[in-house]
Amino acid sequence: MTSSDQLPWGRVDDDGSVYVREADGERLVGQYPDGSKEEALAYFERKFTDLAGQVTLLEQRAKRGAPANDIAKAVSSLTAAVQSANAVGDLAALRTRLEALAGTVTEITEKQSAEAQAEVAEALAQRTAIVVQIETLAAHDPAKAQWKAVTAKIDELFAEWQKHQHESPRLPRAEAQDLWKRFREARTSLETQRKAFFSELDQVHRDARTRKQELVDQAEALAPRGVEGITAYRDLLAQWKATGRAGKKYDDALWDKFKAAGDVLYSARSEVVARDEQEFGENLTQKLALLDEAEPLLKETDRTKAREALISIQQRWDAIGKVPREQVKTVEERLRKVEAAVRKLDEDYWSRNNPEKKARSEGLASQLSDAIDKLQREIDEAQASGDSKKVAELQEALDARKIWLDALG
Repeated sequence: MTSSDQLPWGRVDDDGSVYVREADGERLVGQYPDGSKEEALAYFERKFTDLAGQVTLLEQRAKRGAPANDIAKAVSSLTAAVQSANAVGDLAALRTRLEALAGTVTEITEKQSAEAQAEVAEALAQRTAIVVQIETLAAHDPAKAQWKAVTAKIDELFAEWQKHQHESPRLPRAEAQDLWKRFREARTSLETQRKAFFSELDQVHRDARTRKQELVDQAEALAPRGVEGITAYRDLLAQWKATGRAGKKYDDALWDKFKAAGDVLYSARSEVVARDEQEFGENLTQKLALLDEAEPLLKETDRTKAREALISIQQRWDAIGKVPREQVKTVEERLRKVEAAVRKLDEDYWSRNNPEKKARSEGLASQLSDAIDKLQREIDEAQASGDSKKVAELQEALDARKIWLDALG
């Protein structure tokens, strides 16, 4: 066999047998009897190229972070394939590359395990946050809840839960079951609260509806009383406001009836007012003229003159008679103000001229006058002696007594 028959990784016998050279010698990998030696060798070299390509692909998958278990299985399978490969090429180099890959599997496993644990921890935190949100809703006072918004939030959280369950890493079974139990219990609690709230609200609305219907009946029964029924209607209105809601559907209809009953009464009052305006309008004009005559007495200081003028005005006032109902309070208040002013003139006069009080006042005034004279003399003496401190003290006492004396005047 000539040297040209010897190739780096294999050779071909004359009968077409193909051998691969390895460290411990040659190994028969197959026969290729129907072709030239070059074709036979090329056939088995292509098999080697295929194996080398698989190793290269596996190396690339490992670099991209393929699952460590998959890499380990592929390394094991390729190592077995290379060990007994019917191929011509540097099989030892392929085994070395596979051994290197096998050595990185542990590193990849640890890295991927840490990443997986971090992903699970993050997913656990996210799902726990969903649970906390619905538990927080369940802990709120049901009476203060805006149930339309709460119901929408429950649906939103449940959809978020399902999406997270489908898309996030699988959680440990125990933690996943515990979180679902908490979520389910909170949602059930909210649903129970919602049903109880609306059941109670329905009862409240039914009670309010019954009470408001009673108020409508009472208001409609006031119609025969006309104007005289307005006070009673106002009492019913106060009760209506305190009754609470009966539900929008019923509230509007009941209110329309209640208001219509009130309109009947106020319409009657309008008729009375119109009739009063016509019947008593002239009386109002006369009383307004009397008020123009009376109100200057507010500034009068002569009690006798003021009292005589007021008596004349009061006599004419009573003789005039009624004024329109809507004006009664206004004109009466104006006259009462004048009467109060005249009465105060009398009270002030008798207060000043009460014999006992006058005697006491005159006695005190005499004492104050004597004290003032004495203090004035002492001030003169102190000034003469140059005692300015004593002058200041005496002057302060003198000023105080003068104020008291003025008050008695």
